[in-house]
Amino acid sequence: MSMSNDAGLRARKKLATRQAISDVATELFVTRGFDAVTVAEIADAAGVAKMTVFNYFPRKEDLFFDRQEEGRALIGDALAAREKGESLVGVLERMVRGLVEAEHPLASFGGGIDRFWETVDNSAALTARAREIRDDLAVELATMLATAAGRPADDADAKLGAQMFVAAWTVGYAEGLRQWRKGQDGEAAQKVFMRLMGRGISGMAGALVGTPYV
Repeated sequence: MSMSNDAGLRARKKLATRQAISDVATELFVTRGFDAVTVAEIADAAGVAKMTVFNYFPRKEDLFFDRQEEGRALIGDALAAREKGESLVGVLERMVRGLVEAEHPLASFGGGIDRFWETVDNSAALTARAREIRDDLAVELATMLATAAGRPADDADAKLGAQMFVAAWTVGYAEGLRQWRKGQDGEAAQKVFMRLMGRGISGMAGALVGTPYV
């Protein structure tokens, strides 16, 4: 086996271990409640050492919100694949539409999503971590937008746009989830999400007129 194949195998094993730990943790959290489950219990159920859990997830809350890195990567990949002449706001709009069309877990409704967010609602620690993740994402998105536009990382216009985008996503998803909980099907909830995202992105574009972001 070549060194590259060996490295690839190790990386796949690490990803599989990380996913297995996360899946076990999530099931325990939604069944018993986040605060009632210890990391030691998760490690035991997953068949790994407690330290192994922390090697993959520095914080207990990150065992639950295990897609935050994926969200950042999706934005980074979308910006990297920017088409010639496409605005940065347009890139974000295209990314959102693509996620909805693909029924990506970060932009869809149904399945166990209700249990997931009920678990968040019932835990002060998870609620606080969710806010931290949103705040961190807005900061990172602002930096990515500024870099793509050739502006300083602390550009105020990029910060404004990023905050507006994250706010639109937060409100849009929350409303889509609310409608789904009231009995709407997943497709109808997605339409609500996209409608509000569309308004948010339009507002973002309007606020950034005259900048390299539109």
